[in-house]
Amino acid sequence: MSRRCVSFDEDGHIYEFSPEMDPVYTAADGESLTIETIDSLSKTIQTGDDLLDSIPDEVNAATGPIEVEGAEPADILAVEIEAVRVTEGQGRVVTTPDFGLLQDDEEIEHPATRITEVDGDTIEFDGHEIPIEPMIGTIGVATAEETITTLTPHDHGGNLDTTDMTGGTTAYFPVFQDGAMLAMGDSKAAMADGEMCGTGAEIGTEIDVTVSVISDPGVGLDRPIVDTGENIKSIASADTMEEAVKLANRDILDLLQADHDMSKTEAYLFSSLVGGLEISQVVDPLVTVRNSIPAEHLSHPF
Repeated sequence: MSRRCVSFDEDGHIYEFSPEMDPVYTAADGESLTIETIDSLSKTIQTGDDLLDSIPDEVNAATGPIEVEGAEPADILAVEIEAVRVTEGQGRVVTTPDFGLLQDDEEIEHPATRITEVDGDTIEFDGHEIPIEPMIGTIGVATAEETITTLTPHDHGGNLDTTDMTGGTTAYFPVFQDGAMLAMGDSKAAMADGEMCGTGAEIGTEIDVTVSVISDPGVGLDRPIVDTGENIKSIASADTMEEAVKLANRDILDLLQADHDMSKTEAYLFSSLVGGLEISQVVDPLVTVRNSIPAEHLSHPF
């Protein structure tokens, strides 16, 4: 089967996830797609002199939504991310007033812009070569009830800014609405866990994915999960780090209980031996964390 390309254009992107969205494309269960994305600021920042004085009303455009045939509430949408390729000759990293981890630090210049030129497999920053490790910043499905901007992460996914959303991994999302309504964008050529200044090396990409519906999964899914091959990671977003890590830990306990027939207490004890908490981002309206379990201890999430 040929791979369908879903492109970013005037009608092929969204700036918010909501319970009711009109699809730009309907994919068959098991279909492979190539999704074109644009950088999170829609190419408005092109030189070091272009500054971002404030966060725009419309930011983090996500290509889609893509309806997946057969997906219904309580199902799980599996998104196998086969490859993420940069499609532009440069990215950019910026600071913005009132945004980022150190937004109140008077010694840091706000706003500021650095262009990150692409040179083969690296980007350049002030004479430093940084390996290109492209990842998807915003990826998610239609929400259960409220409308949520693509700048904000939540149970549906959204602006997770999680470095594991990259080629070679599979992401799982709870389906809240018929068709799931998948959308993605806000890619980076490189980004550190935490995304401290509020951006990575934002850049346009092509993303190869295969979408599949998991019906009657045997264990419920409230928030996204990512399988890197080596680790299974729950992903949770909340107002505070403490709330987020509790959610991520509870989600891993559910998987351990289902996989090993453990009690909740046994799963809790076991998670403290083999799990590991990781920070995805600390700068979006909610913070996002991961709880990672080696795949040898969790055979398959579903």
